[in-house]
Amino acid sequence: MPIASQKVRFAGSQGVDLDARLELPEGEPLAFALFAHCFTCSKESAAAARISRALADEGFAVLRFDFTGLGGSSGDFANTDFSSNLDDLVAAADYLRQEHRAPALLVGHSLGGAAVLGARARIAEVRAVVTLNAPCDPAHATHLFSAARPELEAKGEAEVSIGGRPFRIKKALLLDLADQPMQEAIGSLKAALLVMHAPADNVVGIDNARRIFEAARHPKSFISLDGANHLLSNRTDASFAARVISAWAARYVNTGVAPPPPADDHHAVVVAETHEGRFTQSVAFGSHRLRADEPVAMGGLGSGPSPYDLLLAALGACTSMTLRMYAEHKKLPLDGVRVTLSHKKIYAKDCSDCETKAGKIDQIDRVVEVEGELSAEQRKRLLEIADKCPVHRTLHSEVKVTSRLAE
Repeated sequence: MPIASQKVRFAGSQGVDLDARLELPEGEPLAFALFAHCFTCSKESAAAARISRALADEGFAVLRFDFTGLGGSSGDFANTDFSSNLDDLVAAADYLRQEHRAPALLVGHSLGGAAVLGARARIAEVRAVVTLNAPCDPAHATHLFSAARPELEAKGEAEVSIGGRPFRIKKALLLDLADQPMQEAIGSLKAALLVMHAPADNVVGIDNARRIFEAARHPKSFISLDGANHLLSNRTDASFAARVISAWAARYVNTGVAPPPPADDHHAVVVAETHEGRFTQSVAFGSHRLRADEPVAMGGLGSGPSPYDLLLAALGACTSMTLRMYAEHKKLPLDGVRVTLSHKKIYAKDCSDCETKAGKIDQIDRVVEVEGELSAEQRKRLLEIADKCPVHRTLHSEVKVTSRLAE
């Protein structure tokens, strides 16, 4: 979960308000991004929400919004077409430019991918574009209306079912989809392009990715979303896509701005769910980030260290740092330190020197390896110093944890 998730509204291409959500990372964003959702979807689709949140975890600010007539946005879907979607994207970019910073990254899913390709030329600040399971031509979507084509031709409009939901469309939508100069737009993109596509996508075939890639000029990249479906409904697929997008986009849009620690408390550690799995967490230490999770056997994804792993890591890091500081102060020939730790529960009755005598207690086993031409006395002293590291002392002292609900 990003540090801040704000609901916003702005004027769309048809003068109605569009409903949006801005995911903000901790500190100054590396860059701002726009996410365009799939046809007749919304900003709350699994791919849109999960990828936007994951990119925010990586330091990007991401605006995702509902196109006119969809989700929480105002307007009549029947009066929209592909061109109006492009206009909505430009309106979203204008909003970011006025209120924050113009987007440097565009990400589009399915027909939203075709939309970001088409809109890039009208958003000058864009440096990178990503498509996810996108058609090479917006006219690909017309197959969704094949059953309604006779009524569209006869009456000019018809009700169609898309994804099990009814939508009223007009013949003008079909004409507009067929009239888009996508090959020219892709060939003159003037931005880095990342094409991501699932080989097994049975909605938009993989050949679309090939045609997009071949039409584009360098720099361009292709990543296969093996095992994913069209909607990227699996959490791990969306998470993988977001991590790849983040690493790839940073090469083109990163201005060198590093998110500073929180202004009010530079020691704060922020932990939030990522929604990738039951237990997956994003852990932010100022500008540093990592994942925490439980092993697969415990119901997690195994995508990061467990809470106890992190506890052991803190003790191990503190031990090694403390020995290094002591060795430098005493000018000891310490060449290297390696600390191996493990945690388990034991019965208190099996611990002869423990104050607790009933139930179970936690036991941390720590093995300290020191390298260098050290005497036996120096090695013994270093082991004694290991017990004086601040985290070790915290674990052995009385600790008070206060909790309160955020306002």
